[in-house]
Amino acid sequence: MARSDNVRPIIIKRKKVVAGGGHHGGAWKVAYADFVTAMMAFFLMLWLLGSVSDDERKGIADYFSPTFAVDSQSSGGDGALGGSSISTVSSLTDEIATAEAYQSESQALQDVVDAFAALSGESAHAEQLLKHVNIRLTDEGLVFTLSDLPDAPLFDPSGATARPVLLQLVPLMTEAMRIVENPLAIGAHSQAFPAVLRNNPVWQLTLARAAATRHLILESGFAPERLKRVTGHADRTPALPGDTMAAENNRLELILLRSARL
Repeated sequence: MARSDNVRPIIIKRKKVVAGGGHHGGAWKVAYADFVTAMMAFFLMLWLLGSVSDDERKGIADYFSPTFAVDSQSSGGDGALGGSSISTVSSLTDEIATAEAYQSESQALQDVVDAFAALSGESAHAEQLLKHVNIRLTDEGLVFTLSDLPDAPLFDPSGATARPVLLQLVPLMTEAMRIVENPLAIGAHSQAFPAVLRNNPVWQLTLARAAATRHLILESGFAPERLKRVTGHADRTPALPGDTMAAENNRLELILLRSARL
């Protein structure tokens, strides 16, 4: 059959479409933004870990990976477990409880300091008395240090007879210590004596002064069962290492010992 000249040819036009627009698309921008955000978070975490102490870093590590103490006990039963029961106790919980007890005890010891300050403020010679006293809170406990002044010793220079300043200080301290139940340690220290002395009296002197202080404290109404130790330290730990013969090295330390330890 012959083709008719009146029939128009059919032309099919196909348009090529590139998905995503090639390098002109926006999908890569989303991926890049996620990458930048992750890197910022990573470097922020590194900065934070570098700015905290070792103890705080350990606490963070324990928070994310807690350790457990496992205690296995036999209950005498039968079965797949053979009668064993397992109990777990979090060590982190124990650490938190210990820290809370430590802080609570620190506050109670601070109350002793406040009570002593209030009692000594009522004394007519408060300013002069407090020149002999230094108080500090340590890991061992609350330390009251009573020191000689060049013109005002706590004891007679060559013996263990208490001077008026010590006789006034001891009752005030004993009264303040009654608000807690912590045990008490007494220590006496001495200045060094010239090396030419044939018999160095530092040991006998500090032992006698520690015992005399114990006697004064008990006379003031302190409970005997709270006394933990009474020690003479001789001249082995001077307060002024550069001048071991200074009067300030003659001192007493009364320590309210902690019951909670970190």
